[in-house]
Amino acid sequence: MTDTRNQSVKADRGKPSLTKVPRQIVWDIAKVRDYGFAKYGEQADRWDTIEIGRWRDAAFRHWLAYLDDPEGFDEESGLPHIAHVACNIAFLCELEKRRREEKERRS
Repeated sequence: MTDTRNQSVKADRGKPSLTKVPRQIVWDIAKVRDYGFAKYGEQADRWDTIEIGRWRDAAFRHWLAYLDDPEGFDEESGLPHIAHVACNIAFLCELEKRRREEKERRS
């Protein structure tokens, strides 16, 4: 039996266990991103240049649509509203992390 607590060979204590993340959210975000690239081309990769408030608004719009109809789909993309929520929240998580890091650098 292998001792999974042995950190001398593989030091991973304290690192996130990414395999614990439900896989569906990764698929959902990828589908929304693929749609974005089909719609906007390579410009879709510049999502981080969009003001954070616009991502908050987009997430909230899709969230409200999801609450109104949990099985509903976005009219334009044909993807579930909840998938758009996941993608918008992923963008927000990244942008908020960058904001914190920038604030720490200035301190």
